[in-house]
Amino acid sequence: MITLPPDYRPSETEEFMNPLQVEYFRQKLLKWRADLLKEADETLASLSEGGIHEADITDRASVETDRALELRTRDRARKLISKINQALLRVENGTYGYCEETGEPIGLKRLEARPIATLSIEAQERHERMEKIHRDD
Repeated sequence: MITLPPDYRPSETEEFMNPLQVEYFRQKLLKWRADLLKEADETLASLSEGGIHEADITDRASVETDRALELRTRDRARKLISKINQALLRVENGTYGYCEETGEPIGLKRLEARPIATLSIEAQERHERMEKIHRDD
């Protein structure tokens, strides 16, 4: 088990995906997942408090709209948790940080911004261009 210095940030001057970087991103992914799960628990607790007791129809509609939005947000979070779990599996098997398409390093800035990224910026742009071409057909 590797202990990270409290102020550690991955650097371009280090070897890509050295043990410190891997541990940094593993911890980042675990914290993100824990935060999402905590929010989901809070939503569940809020929704289980009971039905809508608003007498005014406008207030009731507002509460129902808020609940529907919260449920959509939770569904997105559920999908994100699945992607985080997949990223953690890549950490475990040593493929985290490398493009699924080319095998090249994804890049630290991209991983900082989107720790669940599976494609390098170039591969992602190619993928999006192909998606757009096929969508326009």
